[in-house]
Amino acid sequence: MTSATERSRPARPARPATGAGAPRGVAGHGAWFLVLPALVPILVLSVGPLLYGILLAFTDAQSGRTAPTRWTGVLNFSDLLRDTLFWESFRIGLLWAVTVTALQFLLALGLALLLDQDLRLRRTARALAIVPWAMPEVVVGVMWRLVYNPDAGILNETLHDLGLGDGRDWLSGLATALPAVIVVGVWAGMPQTTVTLLAGLQNTPPELHEAAAVDGAGAWRRFRAVTWPALRPIALAITALDFIWNFNSFALVYVLTNGGPGGRTRLPMLFAYEEAFRYGQFGYAAAMGCVMVAVVSVFLALFLVGRIRGGDGG
Repeated sequence: MTSATERSRPARPARPATGAGAPRGVAGHGAWFLVLPALVPILVLSVGPLLYGILLAFTDAQSGRTAPTRWTGVLNFSDLLRDTLFWESFRIGLLWAVTVTALQFLLALGLALLLDQDLRLRRTARALAIVPWAMPEVVVGVMWRLVYNPDAGILNETLHDLGLGDGRDWLSGLATALPAVIVVGVWAGMPQTTVTLLAGLQNTPPELHEAAAVDGAGAWRRFRAVTWPALRPIALAITALDFIWNFNSFALVYVLTNGGPGGRTRLPMLFAYEEAFRYGQFGYAAAMGCVMVAVVSVFLALFLVGRIRGGDGG
């Protein structure tokens, strides 16, 4: 009797699977739903303006213009090829980015190696090392303008007290403006490189250093054989990021010199800013932005190719 009733009872519908056993489509919809809050701001604030800027580069868009914007094709790019002022700013931008990135890395590597040692007040020194990183670029620029002030700046006062001269106007001199700005760029960007390299140093197994020391390897040989191979992937990554950030610098140089004197510190971002918001040439400035995006994309492609080949070789 009981067995007959159980056999005639209809089977319950199966519950939809969840978790690891969920259907692939359901899991995919759930993943997209979780990613959506982070994806929407990226699309609206980054991808959208980028695509709109690329579109503007092929038009004659100008500020305050009553006539409709016309499609001009590659006219802005052909004008850009003949613009010697832009290519001069491009040369200054590459010089700035390469010099600041190289000095940042070398000084940050030395500081990271020092902070990795078992020294007194090491935690305090690490906290002080990241202070420039916590300061906005505008604040850094204003502070260093006071340092470089020709009349009451601390730099000129120190040189005068040491008997090394009466000082000079560092940010207005044709020969000193770019080196002075480079010093500020290195000071402001070095902490993030230091923190990244220090994290890589602390992830290196200490047993490798101990074994190399037992084998009689000196400090330099231990660095070449143990420290640098473990640190190289991190060093390549942070160097690539530093180059991109430095090449796209704007606020720091804008506050310090506004591109002067005589365009000696006019980086490509400053040149594009002037064309767009001082002269109202939005289409022409957008073409400059496309060229800068292309340069950064080529650099990233070369970096990724080098990383892939390096990984295959390892």
